[in-house]
Amino acid sequence: QVQLVESGGGLVQSGGSLRLSCAASGFMFRIYAMNWHRQAPGKQREFVATVASSDSTNYADSVKGRFTVSRDNAKNTIHLQLNSLKPEDTAVYYCNVRVGYNDYWGQGTQVTVSS
Repeated sequence: QVQLVESGGGLVQSGGSLRLSCAASGFMFRIYAMNWHRQAPGKQREFVATVASSDSTNYADSVKGRFTVSRDNAKNTIHLQLNSLKPEDTAVYYCNVRVGYNDYWGQGTQVTVSS
């Protein structure tokens, strides 16, 4: 079955960096677009970034120029490099894939940015 496991979250000061990873299994990873979303306390989950099977990428305006998404098809893994972090980036970050008509999510990894 599809499994997504995020890692790499933590506590960082404003202006700092983190690198998140998502290890995927149970589907043909290389042909699917992979996504990052986040959910801050008391807010709805929101789109952060996507990387297509072609390696093309797209970002939410709020993270453009600061975050970079990438994929490693040999390791069935995607990464999200978070730079110039701000307190408003504090959230649980989730990896996501749509396979057929189904959306799959990881358990999330907490990113906390202190001011």
